Amino acid sequence: MPEADTADMPAPEQVPAGYQLVERAGGPWFQGLGPMYSRRTEACIVLALRVAERHMNIQGVAHGGMLTTLADNALGMNVALARKIRGAQVTVSLTADFLSSAAIGDWLEAHTEITRLGQRMAFASCLLMVGDKVVLRSSAVFAFVDRPLPPGLTKLPDLPLADG
Repeated sequence: MPEADTADMPAPEQVPAGYQLVERAGGPWFQGLGPMYSRRTEACIVLALRVAERHMNIQGVAHGGMLTTLADNALGMNVALARKIRGAQVTVSLTADFLSSAAIGDWLEAHTEITRLGQRMAFASCLLMVGDKVVLRSSAVFAFVDRPLPPGLTKLPDLPLADG
């Protein structure tokens, strides 16, 4: 898996108190978002990043694909943690409502809520926020699947869990 590029790392004073660097989570696509940070709340694991130039679309705001990637991974990670087992899951459905925009330098947080956790499926929602401003509202359905680990992987990585 690729490591976060240290040239893209925000200065320590640019990372709000309580956040820790996420060393290993998700696959290469998720890691391509760059340095990711997390903090635990009573409700969820909040994922966050400092919006950078590489996150921008041609209009100069955070690209919708980047926003939905962040939401999907925050949702999947929190569903996996709520299950309290290291089972595999896949995103069955993901909706995204783009309510505002994020700019370079914004601290973007993904707040997740599990709305239903069943035996074979989970339902969850996520808000991507810059301060009090909601940038994206998302909801997702996940199915739990049994499948072997990818070739060369002998065990799943330590928490935070892999993306959904």
